[in-house]
Amino acid sequence: MTEIVNAEFDEILAGRPLMAILRGLGASRSLEIARRAWELGIEVVELPIQSPADLEALAAVAEAGRAEGRLVGAGTVVSARHVELAASAGAAFTVSPGFDADVVRASVAAGLPPLPGVATASEVQAAMALGLTWLKAFPASLLGTAWFGAMAGPFPDARFVATGGMDAANAGAFLAAGVRTVAVGSALEDPAQLPALAAMLAR
Repeated sequence: MTEIVNAEFDEILAGRPLMAILRGLGASRSLEIARRAWELGIEVVELPIQSPADLEALAAVAEAGRAEGRLVGAGTVVSARHVELAASAGAAFTVSPGFDADVVRASVAAGLPPLPGVATASEVQAAMALGLTWLKAFPASLLGTAWFGAMAGPFPDARFVATGGMDAANAGAFLAAGVRTVAVGSALEDPAQLPALAAMLAR
């Protein structure tokens, strides 16, 4: 039987239907929104790392997260070098837009559970053959809610995080379709989004 290499997400995302993605906001603004998200019950945040400023923001939020018992991940991890940078900044896990076996292996070797992106049955099958059960469906808004039901047939053990085009208006539909966690990114630039998402958690 294939060893499950990202089973840690069973705990990281257990009972956490929402994840906040803080992209390109800088350290100060990222800290502000992360703390606001944590206060509202959105406990898991991801910071994509595409620039030195992003790495600075990740390090700051990861440090604050450790102090509060929160886990902070690194996103847009597309190379082994990115894995190294994520680890040095204190990330607890990595998230990738696509599936790259080398990045998965580098992340596992660094002790960071990987969450690679998938959009086809072939990618899901290849990822699961490598021992991955948690996968990021991207771009989820284009895949649509029906995609998840279609994948559940051949891949009943796959657990999906929906990312891409998610907001308070459509998150509920994706969760109802079987998605375990919805990751909300650019919508967070709207200050009304965090309270609206938090209201979903209260229901």
